[in-house]
Amino acid sequence: MSVFPPVRRDRIIAQLPQAFRKEVALHVTEEFNNKVRTACQEQRTGTVGFKISKVIVVGDLAVGKTCLINRFCKDAFDKNYKATIGVDFEMERFEVLGVPFSLQLWDTAGQERFKCIASTYYRGAQVVIIAFDVNDIASLGHARQWLEDALKENDPTSVQLFLVGTKKDLSSPAQYSRIEQDAVKFAREIHAEYWAVSSLTGENVKEFFFRVAGLAFETNVLAELEKSGSRQIGDVVRINSTTSNLCTTTKKKQANCCQ
Repeated sequence: MSVFPPVRRDRIIAQLPQAFRKEVALHVTEEFNNKVRTACQEQRTGTVGFKISKVIVVGDLAVGKTCLINRFCKDAFDKNYKATIGVDFEMERFEVLGVPFSLQLWDTAGQERFKCIASTYYRGAQVVIIAFDVNDIASLGHARQWLEDALKENDPTSVQLFLVGTKKDLSSPAQYSRIEQDAVKFAREIHAEYWAVSSLTGENVKEFFFRVAGLAFETNVLAELEKSGSRQIGDVVRINSTTSNLCTTTKKKQANCCQ
């Protein structure tokens, strides 16, 4: 019996969710990797269906980290803002290409006095989401420090990065266009995928988290395939080595018998 709750019908992913801006995307193709598709069809995804991928959301106080998570997980928006104390998390279950997959979304405090507490929960993240307010240029400027803090606890080569602009509904087209240029430039610099969302209206929120789930799933399946491939190669080497030793031993015995 599975210890996980069943997957909701609106959490099923059959195609790779597309990027918000193709020029700032982590995945340049529009489909899942063929190896991943084949592995799912042949049920060769190993332990991926039982694993939980850790996602941390970092950023300044009041940029909307909690609202972003609540809009996706609970389809709710609370206007009465309450600062997150330390950390909180939500679990979301998906079905990707027929395989169950879980994301653990960690909502971390943006207040300086809680930074030490929150940073202890950064470790083991597979995805780092750096949130900033598109109406507050200073919050984008602080994104670099949040990134550095998160990467201190993780291997930079194994973490997928997303730069997310929140509160898009409060920004005029002209104002948003100006900050988007800076955000896209920064996203390219840190090799992150850029998104802009509104937790109030729900604009791009579901699409964003589906994108995160899809890319995280693909990464996990490819890693599982690589591990299983390494085990197979290792087994072949050990068998060949043993066979060679047996042949050598047999020849020595035969030579001794003749003498």
